[in-house]
Amino acid sequence: MITVYYVEDDESISRTVKEFLEQHGCQVWIFTTIEAARQALRSKCPSLALVDWNMPDGNGAALCQWIRANRKELPVILLTVRDDSRDIVSGFQNGADDYVVKPFEPDVLFSRILAVLRRTGDVSKQYLSCGPISLDQNRMTVFCGAEEISLSPSEYQLLLYLLQNIGRTVTREKLLENVWDIHGNYVNDNTLTVTMKRLREKLHQPSCIKTVRSIGYRMEDIK
Repeated sequence: MITVYYVEDDESISRTVKEFLEQHGCQVWIFTTIEAARQALRSKCPSLALVDWNMPDGNGAALCQWIRANRKELPVILLTVRDDSRDIVSGFQNGADDYVVKPFEPDVLFSRILAVLRRTGDVSKQYLSCGPISLDQNRMTVFCGAEEISLSPSEYQLLLYLLQNIGRTVTREKLLENVWDIHGNYVNDNTLTVTMKRLREKLHQPSCIKTVRSIGYRMEDIK
């Protein structure tokens, strides 16, 4: 499913676009400020972002620039109120992948979304996140909030496996098998306990990593 973050403060436009895109199989979240979109993007990465140029707390180019610094591969379509070459050039300079001029027909916007995604692919699966924790599988980087966290290979693989199984209880035996034994390295049960302790310390004791007593661990999204 295509997931879309739509940054738009005009309720009538955003409602019309959201309804059309959802009728065509998309899942759409609307944000009425740039800051609200930034907060959401820190936690989750959609397939694509639609960004209106004129927002109450800034312009779309600023958000494009932030996205390129924090969600590098996320495709962005900039929505401009007029065919102003200065706005369009600024948008591309700051990382927009395409633009659509208002007013537009929803089917035209949808076709542009599909065209961009054909070029970029769906990057949403590249990023895994839970609570304040975000993991970029391509770069093998981990963030807790805005802080980049340096992990050992075993700590990284442990976190990755938990994020890949978010919402499910993973037994200690399964973790030992998939984090260590898959590489042909025999370790005892205490190695998992120590690695988990260090991982939690580096991530500032996140409440989204749960211990299931006598069984294993579960990564649980915090609502």
